[in-house]
Amino acid sequence: MKKFVTISAATIAAALVLAGCSAGGGSMPGMNHGSSGMSSSSAALVGDHSGDDTMFAQSMIVHHTQAVEMSDMILAKQNIPASVTALAEKIKAAQAPEIEKMTTWLQNWNESATMAAGHTMSGMMGAEDMAKLEQAQGVEAAKLFLTQMIAHHQGAVAMSKTEAAAGKNPDAVALAQSIVTSQETEIQEMKDLLAGL
Repeated sequence: MKKFVTISAATIAAALVLAGCSAGGGSMPGMNHGSSGMSSSSAALVGDHSGDDTMFAQSMIVHHTQAVEMSDMILAKQNIPASVTALAEKIKAAQAPEIEKMTTWLQNWNESATMAAGHTMSGMMGAEDMAKLEQAQGVEAAKLFLTQMIAHHQGAVAMSKTEAAAGKNPDAVALAQSIVTSQETEIQEMKDLLAGL
């Protein structure tokens, strides 16, 4: 399941709760920058980071924010299998600190913690998807959470692989590599859980 969803104002607003704002850009394959796309000169190094590093951090903040929101939704429900709630807790525990870390990088780089409007990212859930997860209960909710989070993680892995290959900031590249490793493991775990429900 592959999803490309334009980032909504609500998702950006949610990211702002955990982040700050100014302006920046870059380019990342798999992401559609629309008419607001930056020129190739934005990939030039600015201090100790590149446009690719900026785009990675900006987009991953939004991506992680939605994963935390999805995890909170499933954790608020009754009759969810313990293995699924444990996974949601693990996702939340891993991604919330990474949001803070990337927000700090962007502040230190004098870059915006948000992206320009109109960007799309692989794996993001749309408003309808989130509403379905909110309304689902029990095993149905668990299955939907796992299905959606597999697609969400696949999007994050693709973005992280791009950063690992193209990024310039050592910390950002290291985080990208860590995300690839941890989320590929979690994707397999979720596939196994889904098969058992």
